[in-house]
Amino acid sequence: MKQIKAIVRPEKLPDVREALEKTGCYRGVMITDIMGQGAQKGITQAWRGEKYQVDLLPKVMIDLVVKDEDVETITNIIIKSARTGDIGDGKIFIYDVVEAVRIRTGEKGNDAL
Repeated sequence: MKQIKAIVRPEKLPDVREALEKTGCYRGVMITDIMGQGAQKGITQAWRGEKYQVDLLPKVMIDLVVKDEDVETITNIIIKSARTGDIGDGKIFIYDVVEAVRIRTGEKGNDAL
């Protein structure tokens, strides 16, 4: 099992969710609103003629735990649906999951997904 953690632009979340739902490769998703800074280093905005730097930008973090064989499919779907081609599109991190347990039934491993 793998955990896929994707950081994407908030406006791309509906596109990513719709694309993921069409695959049927996963059974649950966790979504968190976050603030962050990457290579983009923030943006400069103007308000009432004054310029100011916004260092932390809003992003959305999508967490999925999936079967090993579905990782590449899901990663490609996220890339395709979240990409704008501009700096700040986000990143995907993939982690090993040692175990998963469904609390209600006690199922373990892939059965718990």
